[in-house]
Amino acid sequence: MTSYIRNIIHSRKSDEGASAVEYGLLVAAIAAVIVIIVFALGGVIKNIFAKTCSDVSSGASVTASCAG
Repeated sequence: MTSYIRNIIHSRKSDEGASAVEYGLLVAAIAAVIVIIVFALGGVIKNIFAKTCSDVSSGASVTASCAG
């Protein structure tokens, strides 16, 4: 009986490392943070690229298109 209890206690203590579920939750959390950042900064970055493109187009001697 005591060996059975020792085996149960030992099996609970030998749980080492993260399981696939924990890694999946970690990946999902990182993906959610990336999506939030992209949606929060997407408009700002788009405006910066549009301004840069129009500045380059107005200063270039060759006609350029900033269609996006």
